[in-house]
Amino acid sequence: MVLSNIIDIIESVAPLARQEEWDNSGLQIDNGNAEVKRVLLTTDVTEAVVREAYEKQCQLVLSHHPLLYRGLRSITGKTEQERCVIEAICNRIAVYSAHTSMDNYLHGVSGRMAEKIGLDNYRILVPQPDQPDCDVRTGQPISEAQYGLGVIGKLPQPVAFEALLQHVKEAFGADILRYIPPKETSVQTIALCGGAGSEFMDAAIKQGADVFVSADFKYHVFQPAAGQIGVIDMDHWVSEHFTREVFAELLAGKVDIVISEKDQSPVRYYS
Repeated sequence: MVLSNIIDIIESVAPLARQEEWDNSGLQIDNGNAEVKRVLLTTDVTEAVVREAYEKQCQLVLSHHPLLYRGLRSITGKTEQERCVIEAICNRIAVYSAHTSMDNYLHGVSGRMAEKIGLDNYRILVPQPDQPDCDVRTGQPISEAQYGLGVIGKLPQPVAFEALLQHVKEAFGADILRYIPPKETSVQTIALCGGAGSEFMDAAIKQGADVFVSADFKYHVFQPAAGQIGVIDMDHWVSEHFTREVFAELLAGKVDIVISEKDQSPVRYYS
């Protein structure tokens, strides 16, 4: 396949028009639409990841977080970002990022989080306007939103909050979780948002969630949650690294797929 074929597959479910206005999803580094035989899937684009792509003979790095959020003023190699650009270009490695374009897809980042903990019939928490009339995967008519941030759904049965904490920790491979206990000891309706989703806590409360699961909560966002909703806060990377699985499923059988072994959270925890 050539690069444009792969981009078409990703954008068939995560079109760039669905990204947030501040974001820079899309093609970061072009390769002249050359053939792509092997793709490296990653959450972040780092020097180690670009080097890994070269060593494993990958012609494309497909990431969740963009390498370039804003334009570079110079490319001197003084920063890791600049060195990533230099190494990718010198080795003819393309870089494409599906960030909030994939965050906003029902079966993207937050949807995969919901599936990991076993939510039934999850739906978009904060829908975008101008929804399509058909499911982007099947083409079948639908009534529910396909695009928006966060999801909400129910566990098959109510569970003790302590059991949910353990389940989330294991399902996501989290080293540590911060939390606010819910109003009740038993919970069933769960809202989730991959990445920094604390701004959607009020939407979770209004829609009757017992618990909201996301990342990067600040103290003064935690504080008003007490007594209203349970909160589970995890590492940002941990909440989103399953995006690589979404990419892999979209490209399965079309190109060789490599899951990065160098992709990891930059944050470490001391206990």
